[in-house]
Amino acid sequence: MVTGLTPEEVSAYAESVAHAEAGRTVPLALGTPRRGKPPLHWADLDAAQRADEIAALGLPKFRVNQLTRHLFDRLEADPSGWTDIPKVEREVLAARFAPSLLERVRDQSADGGTTVKTLWRLHDGSLVESVLMRYGVPGVRASGSGRERATVCISSQAGCGMACPFCATGQGGLQRNLSTGEILAQVVDAARRLRDGEVPGGPGRINNIVFMGMGEPMANYTAVLRAVRTMVAPAPEGLGISARGITISTVGLVPQIQRLTAEGLPVTLAVSLHAPDDELRDELCPINTRWNAREVVNAARGYFETTGRRVSIEYALIRDVNDQAWRADALADLLGGTGYGWVHVNLIPLNPTPGSRWTASRRSDEDAFVRRLEARGVAVTVRDTRGREIDGACGQLAAQGA
Repeated sequence: MVTGLTPEEVSAYAESVAHAEAGRTVPLALGTPRRGKPPLHWADLDAAQRADEIAALGLPKFRVNQLTRHLFDRLEADPSGWTDIPKVEREVLAARFAPSLLERVRDQSADGGTTVKTLWRLHDGSLVESVLMRYGVPGVRASGSGRERATVCISSQAGCGMACPFCATGQGGLQRNLSTGEILAQVVDAARRLRDGEVPGGPGRINNIVFMGMGEPMANYTAVLRAVRTMVAPAPEGLGISARGITISTVGLVPQIQRLTAEGLPVTLAVSLHAPDDELRDELCPINTRWNAREVVNAARGYFETTGRRVSIEYALIRDVNDQAWRADALADLLGGTGYGWVHVNLIPLNPTPGSRWTASRRSDEDAFVRRLEARGVAVTVRDTRGREIDGACGQLAAQGA
């Protein structure tokens, strides 16, 4: 079902724009607001809990595997398709374990239809967004070149508490954490769209999942990791997506980076650094006042040393703020010490947000920054920005647009 924004939601968006234009910023928020929990979903339960729930309903054990297969392998949220389960039991299972968690408010598309941003309304009125991007689609030049692949960028929180002043999501503040079911529902929707050929390029499947939508994934660690384990579990227990195709980003919550290191999951870690010096990073990433740049980089290097997975350093280039050539040298110094084989720097041209005084670097400064890093032997690329015109690019997900 597709709905529209309510007058109250439009008003809230206008207020957030006025807030940004006035130059005010929200405070850092590490705690999670107390709000009503979303309905329980099968994805929120581990294997033992699922077995217990089915037993409590007096149903046979094999219903566990049947329901899991329908939801995660066949992507069938509609119980009418669960024909191997008696109708009466279907209705009970659907009501108890497969509630609708996301209400589609609207879709916006760009890049010849190969980038689709979806605005979702949650059970409590919170709004979140996800972005599905398909690359290398034959006949669609705007989809880019290279092999055909599909990436979905998902949200882990409604809003964000990290308060980065150049990020629309961060300036909206934190509403609440998403449940495992709400996180996974974004991926399931994208997988279904690709399977059914709803995105240009014909039927396909998800290759990559990036936790780079709304929210700080590491601040919702338990739900995020439970969702990831379902994503990587082979069919029919999960979505069968390679862990190497999943990226979890963080602005620098060091204890959670260390916790992820011990998980034994070969996902990619992405660290949003944005400045090599603490004085500037304190301003751009307020979490730096808790764990400074050196502590964050050391934790990230520890992740590589344990997992063998090269870490991505995300660095949004902001005109006359963090894009000076000397800061490229400082970044190389910060990342060095034991060589640069453990890391890749991903430079991100800053995307505009309403009323913001922050803007993208000049192309000449961007090029100079790249040259200085390359001269030091640092692997570096400039991100191919997708969905900018629909506010679907990095830093633009505010989920309040009118």
